[in-house]
Amino acid sequence: MKTSSAIGIATLALASALGTTSSIAADKPAALIIAQGGLGDQSYNDLAYAGFKNAIKETGLEGKPVESKDVVAQATDILRRASDADFGLVVDLEYSHGEPLVAVAKDYPDTDYVILNQVREGKNIASVLFQEQEGSYLAGTLAALVTTDTSIKGINDKPIIGVIGGTKSAGIDKFIAGYIQGAKAANPDIQVKVAYSNNFGDPAIGLQMTKAMFEEGADIVYQVAGGTGMGVIQAAKEAGHYAIGVDTDQDGVAPGAVLTSMVKRTDIAVETMVKDYAADKFPGGQTVTFGLKENGVGLSEMKYTKDLIPADILKKVEEAKEGILSGKIKVWNVVDQGYPDFMK
Repeated sequence: MKTSSAIGIATLALASALGTTSSIAADKPAALIIAQGGLGDQSYNDLAYAGFKNAIKETGLEGKPVESKDVVAQATDILRRASDADFGLVVDLEYSHGEPLVAVAKDYPDTDYVILNQVREGKNIASVLFQEQEGSYLAGTLAALVTTDTSIKGINDKPIIGVIGGTKSAGIDKFIAGYIQGAKAANPDIQVKVAYSNNFGDPAIGLQMTKAMFEEGADIVYQVAGGTGMGVIQAAKEAGHYAIGVDTDQDGVAPGAVLTSMVKRTDIAVETMVKDYAADKFPGGQTVTFGLKENGVGLSEMKYTKDLIPADILKKVEEAKEGILSGKIKVWNVVDQGYPDFMK
């Protein structure tokens, strides 16, 4: 099976430089397998890599990012090459790698693996989950309250908002379900337009799809599509409407055109996993969860838009947050509960 040059270079370099002499797992280097969309997406991958680099710097471990032009199709090959290259820890950001990772992990019992956004069984596998639905609920609440307030520049009087996912999957729909639930809690009459780009690295598609939603009356569109989401933000900037960013704080990508960002702290999660590995405290066989309570998800500070939003709206969003933290508000989790009626 063919692999990308990035994989080949990383494998050869580490194989020659490190050999196979290390007997203690935490003495071996760490690898970060980059997901669809690649580095430079200003979103999920970039934020996770920032946490990875920080952990490498603070622990003194060696570490490498591993990219592939076809990260989905080459899943098993990528994982095996990383394991053969004598990495002691392999952190995998790609959602589609769940099943292949389990199979590979069985063949490399002395290597530790981390998979994000799902739970996989294995003594040498740590699963990391985020409560993206919680942060998305707040994004939906904010969008539904803002979308008919014509005192805000760029807002029309139509109760219509949108969301664009990178693919139709439980991992992405977890965000979307939370967004819709929060929106409908704030305004039961809200209309939420949902579309999927089927791509995480094509801003042109995101631009086109968002423009279509704006033409249909939406004035706020949430992007859950990685690099494709850069097109969503560009469309908002061009149209004088708003995007909602995801994963990282994308408010500064187009100041004033990003209403807020649903920040998913993959940097904190990845940094935590690498540091635990380095300290011989790797949580193999366990699931580690990051939600609102753990500061793992939440809305950005809205540096460029907060002054535009009426105080009563900000208060309602904060009340929604407190409701989730107290347990009064239960946000639907597509991964655990399946699809809610409002998405069927």
